[in-house]
Amino acid sequence: QAGRGTRTVVVAGVPTGLLQDELLADILTIHFQMSRNNGGDVEHVTYPTRKTGVAYVTFEDAGVVERVLKKDQHLLQDKRLPRPFPLTVTRYCRHVSSSLMSLSLLSLEGWDPSRAKNNLWLR
Repeated sequence: QAGRGTRTVVVAGVPTGLLQDELLADILTIHFQMSRNNGGDVEHVTYPTRKTGVAYVTFEDAGVVERVLKKDQHLLQDKRLPRPFPLTVTRYCRHVSSSLMSLSLLSLEGWDPSRAKNNLWLR
């Protein structure tokens, strides 16, 4: 089985203050298990996190990460939510060199959410 980091994605845009955290984690689990979202078996959802509106989703199989990242748009939809919420899904990276981190921080000024798959999130 691949390491946890290679089986994890970072999900930004999670709605806050609307539902209990446990319920929102369940909704995220369902979203990322659905085949129409290129999902698969979810091992664990970490929510809430220290970053507002951010969750970590760990899959049982690293191949699911690649499929999930290929999906053009993730919309979190559930009858308990007032509307669909667009999610930004990126690859999780635990260890990043300090020079790369500095470069990433410098590029935040021109951050474009539509190209978020090219950005790294640090936990």
